[in-house]
Amino acid sequence: MKTVTVHDPMFRRLSRNVLLRHGLMALLSAGLVLIFAAIHGEWSPMHRWNRALADASLVLVALSMGLGPLARLLRPAVLVLTYRRESGIYGCLLALAHAGIILVGWVEWDLMRLFGFEWNPELLSYVMFQHGFGLANAIGIAALLLAILLASTSSDVAMRRLGVSGWKFLQMGVLPLWWLSVAHVAYFLFMHFLSFHRATPEPNPLQYWFVGLVVLVLGLRLAAYLKTIGGRRIPESQDERAKHAPI
Repeated sequence: MKTVTVHDPMFRRLSRNVLLRHGLMALLSAGLVLIFAAIHGEWSPMHRWNRALADASLVLVALSMGLGPLARLLRPAVLVLTYRRESGIYGCLLALAHAGIILVGWVEWDLMRLFGFEWNPELLSYVMFQHGFGLANAIGIAALLLAILLASTSSDVAMRRLGVSGWKFLQMGVLPLWWLSVAHVAYFLFMHFLSFHRATPEPNPLQYWFVGLVVLVLGLRLAAYLKTIGGRRIPESQDERAKHAPI
């Protein structure tokens, strides 16, 4: 009986099937959103889905960050390296939905409130009410704009138009995107609900999972970097995508 391995041509064809990759990533995205919505089940509907979309988006961006170094460290991971593109695209789509809920349900299209200001009827002007909220949302907006740029150029057409070097340089924007996302999420997980003028709620159950996710991504990238500078060459027979995969 024939033994099917991860290097079987069938698995390679499946990993290169664009529609299949989009379908699987759409299912993963929906599953993550539902899982996080269940975790936040006691929250109001607006905050529940707002955070579920944000949490799922962060996981997908982390996946996009982690697959490159993973392919450097584990040869079989080369077959899922192609999913980096779709994970980034769907992470961006979930972030857009998250931002839409914030605009409609939280700040109610009042952009001043988005940056921490509230209308004071006595002064007849906006006053700064939540300093951290405004800064965190400014960071989130920067991350979202960068995510849109990266997602809109995550295609073979964009690669041909920009040239391989220009396209790779642009796609390295995933690094600042990751750290902007981490800073944005960290504020809402650890600091936003510590205001002196209101009761402090129970800690978010995802706080330590978030820390673990950040440490995991850092660990993968550090390990891949150390392997790269260690001078250990990848055999010529290995898939070229692993050989040149950016970490």
